[in-house]
Amino acid sequence: MTRSHSGRWLAVVALVPALLAVGFDATILNLALPELATGLHASSLQLQWFISGYTLVFAAAMIPGGMMGDRFGRKKVQLIALTLFGLSSLACAYASNSGEFIGMRAITGLGAAAVLPMVLGVIPALFEEAERPKAVAVVMTATTLGFPIGPILGGYLLTHFWWGSVFLINLPVVAIAMLGVFLLTPETRSSKPKRFDPLGIATSSLGLAALVYGVIEAGTYGWSDVLALTPIALGVLVLGAFVWWESRVPEPLVDLALFASRGFTWGTLLSTSVNFVMFGMLFVLPQYFQAVLGTDAMGSGFRLLPLVGGLLVGAGIADRLAKAMGAKATIGVGFAILAGGLLLGATTKADSTNGLVMLWTTICGVGLGFAMPAAMSAAIDPLSEENSGVGSGVIQAVRMVGGSFGSALLGSLLYSGYRSRLTLGGLPPQAAAAIRESQVAGLDLAARLHLPGLAAEIEAAFTHGMDQVLAVCGGLAALGAVLGVLFIPNRVSKPAGSGPEDARVDVTDVTDSGAGPARA
Repeated sequence: MTRSHSGRWLAVVALVPALLAVGFDATILNLALPELATGLHASSLQLQWFISGYTLVFAAAMIPGGMMGDRFGRKKVQLIALTLFGLSSLACAYASNSGEFIGMRAITGLGAAAVLPMVLGVIPALFEEAERPKAVAVVMTATTLGFPIGPILGGYLLTHFWWGSVFLINLPVVAIAMLGVFLLTPETRSSKPKRFDPLGIATSSLGLAALVYGVIEAGTYGWSDVLALTPIALGVLVLGAFVWWESRVPEPLVDLALFASRGFTWGTLLSTSVNFVMFGMLFVLPQYFQAVLGTDAMGSGFRLLPLVGGLLVGAGIADRLAKAMGAKATIGVGFAILAGGLLLGATTKADSTNGLVMLWTTICGVGLGFAMPAAMSAAIDPLSEENSGVGSGVIQAVRMVGGSFGSALLGSLLYSGYRSRLTLGGLPPQAAAAIRESQVAGLDLAARLHLPGLAAEIEAAFTHGMDQVLAVCGGLAALGAVLGVLFIPNRVSKPAGSGPEDARVDVTDVTDSGAGPARA
């Protein structure tokens, strides 16, 4: 497709509001849960489904959503997805009961699941190899910025307005995104659409939904609970059946030969590990700010600004580094910086200064700005205009599962470390149990009983749990630096299926597994 240089970048800029809306919608709901519980008379189980209903549909619909864009047109599907996202957000704001709210959140998840693959899917269609890393950096920076912006924006809205405002804020953002997509984004689709693969759609969606549901349950009830292990096992079995079917059907939903590309496979895995680490940070930091530093929700959001600033700086430098030294070096440097920031963060104590926290969160932001766009660019590079929607859906689905595992596993580690440092000698059993269950409840109890020593013990115990989480994340980032240097191809590959002369992945980007080059 021929398109002017300025036109291509205007098309990318038009997609940024959609990415921001999806990003902060994923985190903004957590702040509103107390008000939702009161306003909708929701039980604890219903509150869990306020989040889970969105997450499950989001995970299950990404691959089919990418397929729909490849088949019917990515611009068309993007506009439909944004419409669903906006209208369901409006319905959420005025839901009269928990059932309505859960149903509308599920539709919001459906819209979001099609938005993300469509955004990434247009990049192989619009940009040549040399410009793709910069385009991916813009897209991934916008996506990542949405996560910390959510608490900032949500805290402000909940301080000044009613809970429905956190959903109404999506409407102007979606309207701007739709206008930009309609006016500035060209229509792209596969020139040779594949036949529908209903069994592939069903098994991929069911497997991902079951796996994510099991992880959510594990985060709530523990990793030994049958309610968690059963859906996880079911999800693994169904996804195994999906892979078996896709390897045999003549026109598969997902071309498994893509995984023969080192860039696609290792780029996807490394971007997933970044998601794992980032979700872990965004899980522990707001709690640390509120429980230990005593900030409110909006103050906690503003304390994430050093992370945002570092991310913007890192993303701006990373593109120039990638051009000068290649993807391998950029990813290695990014993960190394991220590991350094996390390991410095693991030295945080309850009485640490604000300067230390600002320093290590800024360093982590720079590392994220380097690592995430470079890893995503490596994953997207082997995709062609023919398969970019489904391929992007696979990448985003794997990242979604990785983020879910990150929240659940690191949440378990946080509270295991927290409880291991509590002594609670002399307290009534009921009070001790409440403190072990929640640091917030413990600090409230210590304040009511005027026990500063107990409050200091709780703060120190929580900080110890947070340090364990950051140390594990730092180790994972260090491993990512090594794996990136070893396995990410330094030379970008040609998109699979882009033409007779370059219809195959470059031989330097294929593993020795014998799987052969990726086919379109």
